[in-house]
Amino acid sequence: MILNKSYSNTNPEAGCDEVGRGCLCGPVVAAVVILPKNFKQNFVNDSKLLTFKKRLELDTYIKDNCVDFAIAEISPEIIDMQNILNASISAMHKALDQLRIKPKFIIVDGNKFHPYKTIPYECIIKGDSKYLSIAAASILAKNYRDQLMINLHEQFPEYGWNKNMGYATKIHREALMKFGPTIHHRKSFRLNYD
Repeated sequence: MILNKSYSNTNPEAGCDEVGRGCLCGPVVAAVVILPKNFKQNFVNDSKLLTFKKRLELDTYIKDNCVDFAIAEISPEIIDMQNILNASISAMHKALDQLRIKPKFIIVDGNKFHPYKTIPYECIIKGDSKYLSIAAASILAKNYRDQLMINLHEQFPEYGWNKNMGYATKIHREALMKFGPTIHHRKSFRLNYD
């Protein structure tokens, strides 16, 4: 599928996406990517449609060929304080803060966003399957968060985070019932483990 290169005629335009909203544990991670006008598609697509191997290949390609990118995470403690929607938007703002090149327009995957400074923006439902910069951001965010959960799995192997990445799979739910929550679990996400 060929994705659109940009939404606006304004440059630079940044694409934002997050990953980990529906997880029971770990941070929510957001990425933002600014692509050049001549960026070659090279199989960039919504991260959910790509294999693990292809995502890793594209991670390097995106970082090497973009104008700028940034990745940020918001911890489970902040998620519990802010709620997951606000924490997801905070992660996007935090990523935008880290850019060296400030965008003049922002496109965001989904239907909710809080204004960032005075920069105009547009929310796009399923934007990661429509616009290249959002798809690229989804790949970077997913790779970053998956690696983080794989690393955390070494400390807490009984929860299966190296496979479920913190989502509520059967193995994860059963481990919660048996061992209870870890310091990485979101306490506001109830699953009868208390």
